[in-house]
Amino acid sequence: MPNRAHRVVALALDGVILLDLAAPTHLFGHCGAPHYTFSLAGVRPGPVRSSTGIDVVAPAGIEALWDADTIIVPGMDADVEPETFAIAADAVAQAHGTGARVMSICTGAFVLAEAGVLDGRRATTHWDSTERLARRYPKVSVDPSVLYVDEGKVLTSAGVAAGLDLCLHVIRRDHGAAEAARIARRTVVAPHRDGGQAQFVARPIADEADEGASLEATRAWALDRLNQPLDVTTLARRACMSPRSFARRFRQETGTTPAQWVLDQRTRVAQGLLETTDLPVEHVAARTGFGSATTLRTHFGRRLATTPTAYRRAFRQG
Repeated sequence: MPNRAHRVVALALDGVILLDLAAPTHLFGHCGAPHYTFSLAGVRPGPVRSSTGIDVVAPAGIEALWDADTIIVPGMDADVEPETFAIAADAVAQAHGTGARVMSICTGAFVLAEAGVLDGRRATTHWDSTERLARRYPKVSVDPSVLYVDEGKVLTSAGVAAGLDLCLHVIRRDHGAAEAARIARRTVVAPHRDGGQAQFVARPIADEADEGASLEATRAWALDRLNQPLDVTTLARRACMSPRSFARRFRQETGTTPAQWVLDQRTRVAQGLLETTDLPVEHVAARTGFGSATTLRTHFGRRLATTPTAYRRAFRQG
């Protein structure tokens, strides 16, 4: 008998930010079948005012949360009516208490914090609201710089486009890298941005004189050689730059360090090989530059809280 589709419910409050709502609607709803079913709820059924003034219509009220496997709270305006905010927080707390996974995008984190599910946990929100979140909820460990935070059954993300990253991360966690990549391809977005990546990269738009200075060609070169040593010195030499200048420019372009970027790419390729081939773990480690099965196992344990063998067993393609 086939497994029941995972039920995802988005809870929209007045002033809901349309892009925050669109990300889970598209990824879990439009692209998510047969793994997910998606529905929209408000505190009560009916029209919900969005941040742009366009109403969205919630077919269900707060009772939809009781049957949800995952609840997503998109961002909203700061002036949500207090009674509505309290009803939403109470419902999220009850649903989480009975086993539902809860997620927030952008300022939806305020509802999770009010519900108490962020107490003692790391969390994030849109960069211009992190100070307000930390000040209002001192029990929450607010990280102002990351794209998203995964605390198991509780997940939070930064604003707007970071909601796509969080949803793809959850799909990857639930159904593997290949399924996440398939949905990302349909959505025409990058299949993976690590949660620890900076929320924004302070880099001015390059003029024509700067176009040749991009490190994109060096990154493409590295992707074809993940099984080889790829330290900063090697990458900088390829780019004809000093290691210090290269590292600085690399962070400006990507928001992360060369070493972390290489590790992210190796992990993605290793996940794909484990899902789609019967290669022994030792061969996967060699192909992706981890060197040995022991190193690959150690890295998977730290980064994905699993082993390569368990990952393959969970997400192996037929």
